[in-house]
Amino acid sequence: MSLHELLADLRGDAGFMANVMTWQTLPARPAQFAPMPDALHPRLRAALATRGITRLYSHQADAIDAALAGRDVVVVTPTASGKTLCYNGPVLDSLLRDPDGRALYLFPTKALAQDQLAELNGLLAAIDATGVGDEPLDLPQVATYDGDTPSAARSQVRRESRLILSNPDMLHAGILPYHTNWHAFFAGLRYVV
Repeated sequence: MSLHELLADLRGDAGFMANVMTWQTLPARPAQFAPMPDALHPRLRAALATRGITRLYSHQADAIDAALAGRDVVVVTPTASGKTLCYNGPVLDSLLRDPDGRALYLFPTKALAQDQLAELNGLLAAIDATGVGDEPLDLPQVATYDGDTPSAARSQVRRESRLILSNPDMLHAGILPYHTNWHAFFAGLRYVV
């Protein structure tokens, strides 16, 4: 069944439509692009270019510029519209420039955190491979901290990871009650996503 057939079936279902307040079809609109922000770390820009990203959607550029300027940012866009880069860009820029900086990403599910961990590790590998610039680069350690993190590994994650991916349950059950163990991480915390 195609999407159009499914929608036609739903629209023809009186029981379903009794629960629908309004049905709108919005016309497609062309993407609006913006140049890659010059303020992003050169190695990050080079890594993105190796992945074919040489320009951004306008909402990505606006979000990155605002975050780099120190403003709080909320991004609401459809699925697959590039929200991940809206936060990974400024967070990685900050961590590349500040070896004491830290970031905490909270995701609703462990599966989503694992997907994002894979994306971050791929981007960090691309940054490491660029070789742009002469300065040695201290790539941030990234790790998940959730119910699946072995007890023996948790203190190492706290000490060594500069970007931690977790979930609200773990924040309330495994991080905040033990905040004294997290002092160094919280002292350097620059971003919460």
